Amino acid sequence: MKILMLTPYLPYPLWSGGQIRTFNLLKHLSKKHDITLFSFIREEKEKNYIKVLNNFCSEVKVFVKRPPWSLTSLALAGISYYPLVVCMYLKMEVKNSISEAINRKKFDLIHAETFYVMPNIPQNNIPIILAEQTIEYLVYRHHTQQVGFLPQKLLMELDVAKIHYWEKSFWKRAKRVIAMSEADKILMQKRHQKLVVDLVPNGVDTDFFTVKTEKQKNKMKTVLFVGNFKWLQNREAVTLLVRDVWPRIKAKLPSKVRLSIVGRHPPAQIAGLEAGDISIEENVDDIRRSYAAADVLLAPIYGPGGTRYKILESMAAGLPVVTTPTGIEGLAAVNKRDALIEDGPEALADATVKLLTDNKLYRKLAASGRLLVEKNFSWTEISNRLDRIYQQSV
Repeated sequence: MKILMLTPYLPYPLWSGGQIRTFNLLKHLSKKHDITLFSFIREEKEKNYIKVLNNFCSEVKVFVKRPPWSLTSLALAGISYYPLVVCMYLKMEVKNSISEAINRKKFDLIHAETFYVMPNIPQNNIPIILAEQTIEYLVYRHHTQQVGFLPQKLLMELDVAKIHYWEKSFWKRAKRVIAMSEADKILMQKRHQKLVVDLVPNGVDTDFFTVKTEKQKNKMKTVLFVGNFKWLQNREAVTLLVRDVWPRIKAKLPSKVRLSIVGRHPPAQIAGLEAGDISIEENVDDIRRSYAAADVLLAPIYGPGGTRYKILESMAAGLPVVTTPTGIEGLAAVNKRDALIEDGPEALADATVKLLTDNKLYRKLAASGRLLVEKNFSWTEISNRLDRIYQQSV
């Protein structure tokens, strides 16, 4: 089939969960399909990565995304019915380019990643597959609820209402909608009962992530947090970790444990958390080294949405996980078998200490987590599942 894929980011380099997902799907699906990729970039230097994607796509075209707080984005959000998250990507240049490509290539299918790029697709009769990596209005509503300044809160609530409306509207426009988790699928179908929603979860390269070797006993233990700090959920999680969870762990394991925070784009308030027993690394060339050097991944995530690659990668690397029910949502993991799943700073701290001091439990979770990933989250199986949806949609 000839497929047009439209993404809100360039799927390379692999710096975010969305990029990892799209890149691996492209790599596998390109063996069966002729894929044209239209993507948004943030900086001109990203064009240097197009040559990598040319290995999997017959054509790659990029467009510079408008900054969220630019006058144009804000003006569009103010005078149109669209929310800010749509206005950042809304460009006549993109719409015209897609129209030209449709006429030239006669696509069989259009694959759109996220609803907020959908307004750029001109009216046509080509089936559209819409993949939602998260339910956006839940993400924005969660953070709006925490804003105290009333004028800002009211503006954000208006934007959340717009997101809620347009998200559902574009779901209805698509031939098929893809969810990342069973919970998202159920919520989508509650909002629109006739909606056809398919489940295509995220995956992990189990050949790339090999099981870590056990560290020597009685050595300093390392607690790891991984996340891209462009995401509000990760900024919230690491703040909670350092402020409320970490002091409880230190109180029970004084001088025996350190905290390693790894993630791109840390804002000043995150970078300022670095202290004697807390290290922050922004530019890690190979994340496998971070997993191999750590003893446990601790992810106190409460914000909805996100792709949870830190959880899948950690399990694939044989590194046990401590997280919240929200943090591991959609992975079908069982508490105390595949990971330790707790709620609240004290329970998360206690679970981390338990894992670091119980070698039998540690080995059990490491083995079970790896097995869970191997059975359910390989990219080969996931791309085959998406290919079946493609075939059923034309």
